[in-house]
Amino acid sequence: MYLLSSQTNKNYLIDPFFDLNPGCPKEFNTKEFFHTIDAVFLTHGHFDHTSGLQKMMDTNPQLLVIAPYELAMILLQKGFQNIFPLNLGGSIPLKDVHVTVGPAKHSSSFDETEGPPIYAGEASGYVFEFTNGPTLYHSGDTALSYDLKLIDELYKPNVAILSSSGQFTIGPREAAYAIRNFLKVDVVIPSHTFPTADTTTSKETYEQLLQAFPVVQNMVDRDQELKELLRDYDRTEVVVLGYGETYNSQLK
Repeated sequence: MYLLSSQTNKNYLIDPFFDLNPGCPKEFNTKEFFHTIDAVFLTHGHFDHTSGLQKMMDTNPQLLVIAPYELAMILLQKGFQNIFPLNLGGSIPLKDVHVTVGPAKHSSSFDETEGPPIYAGEASGYVFEFTNGPTLYHSGDTALSYDLKLIDELYKPNVAILSSSGQFTIGPREAAYAIRNFLKVDVVIPSHTFPTADTTTSKETYEQLLQAFPVVQNMVDRDQELKELLRDYDRTEVVVLGYGETYNSQLK
């Protein structure tokens, strides 16, 4: 889950995941925070990317939600409002940012923790081209793919939020390869890693998640591995964000 704040004070939330998220800042899981969000972007349907949507919509039913087509149709059929469907290659212009859907090599299902998984189409990433600001690429959950090179060649992102946890996405080794060979970004922020027992924002939530999904232990603190693998690569800075920390990009 990431919060993007623009120079015009618009707030865009990617993949809301609150209650079972051991890295979620407490102030994010509040009605006050939900009311500050101008739009939500969903990369795919898995629980750790969508489970917070219901409580956000309960607080603000008119909140704009952008989602891949099949997932958007599922949400509409379940009674969600103000859902804007996009498919791979599609885009949406907002007040201060132009957002384009890019491919992510990953599966997508919905409500998979509540019963049989509901097929939710293809997963996606997003390219955010901010007016008078940086271009940011969020990979979503993805495997290694030449699509990353095409994203770089066409959109020339300055910043990449790149999966690097392994298990369900590319790991540090593959992410490092992508940065050295495909994504010529100034900054990469490792994504989809989980906190340790010492860095979690809630020990109770951390223990609940480990009990429900023990495989999470394989994805703990792997952002540091990516930083070490790129230690000798001066082209790109690896910014490891703590949970709730902010990165302020001055890139244009």
